[in-house]
Amino acid sequence: MSITNIRLEVMQFLEHKIDDFVEQFLIPVEQIWQPSDLIPDSQSDTFFEDVKELQEIAKELPYEFWVAMVGDTITEEALPTYESWLMEVEGVDNKERNGWSKWVRLWTGEENRHGDLLNKYLYLSGRVNMKEVELTTHHLINDGFDIGTGRDPYKNFVYTSFQELATYISHHRVSQIAKKYGDKKLSKACKLIAGDEMRHHTAYSEFVTQIFKVDPSEMMLAFQYMMKQKITMPAHFLRESGQSISTAFNHFSDSAQKLGVYTATDYVDILQKLIDKWEIDKIVNLTDEAEKARDFLMKLPQRMAKISERLVLPEDNYVFKWVQPALIK
Repeated sequence: MSITNIRLEVMQFLEHKIDDFVEQFLIPVEQIWQPSDLIPDSQSDTFFEDVKELQEIAKELPYEFWVAMVGDTITEEALPTYESWLMEVEGVDNKERNGWSKWVRLWTGEENRHGDLLNKYLYLSGRVNMKEVELTTHHLINDGFDIGTGRDPYKNFVYTSFQELATYISHHRVSQIAKKYGDKKLSKACKLIAGDEMRHHTAYSEFVTQIFKVDPSEMMLAFQYMMKQKITMPAHFLRESGQSISTAFNHFSDSAQKLGVYTATDYVDILQKLIDKWEIDKIVNLTDEAEKARDFLMKLPQRMAKISERLVLPEDNYVFKWVQPALIK
């Protein structure tokens, strides 16, 4: 029996639990928040006054904050790429509309609200160059991404477990910074987005937990594979208008590191959280190869922590077309 067939069997086994996963980790449409709940109501008589108040508060937020906001927004707006990628995973059959494709569609519906909300806020704030933001988003969707998982569900679930927690951290930190500068409404919005990301992280990490119970060795090897090549952020092809080859993501990462929104230390902490959550040290019935993979994973956080301590950020600040410093008063 091929590895692919084994994975398909596991995916079909877990598919029987999809309705339980949906009920546990996702929220019905009529009950969950929507972007219009968190921004000025265009049908209200006080709309223009509300927008003016939003813009006055937004003036207090620094340049680096807006870079983080734009980067988070563009990442969320590239959702079409993420859905099409998940629909190609082994065991997810959109043509037959099986349980896994149902999960992907419902997950996409929740995620779609994030970019919608952040985009509307950026537009109303008057603090960013929306045309440049839109051009970067368009490029990112056109360019797609390659996160190194192929169609392997095990590797993909490791990736989503990691990435959803990373996006939680980023949105949560942005929420804290907004609150510090007195923008309570934006802080609430980012906190709600962060809450969604944490639920999604919990879901995908539970999928991995279930796989470890029925196919521990292959799941361990998939985890090792993803951590050996390092988790690539979904916006790693980020580029601004006029760029044929992207350098924007590296600059964005440096900016996020300096602001403390997402750091190399966070990367190590997420890895350790996953090791603890999946109780990697307690997994039994492993092959010799999987045992070696376990040893590698258990030692990896300490090794990566030492590397992160030596990280040196460039002194010069890159100026993004999205947010010209002159716009920030």
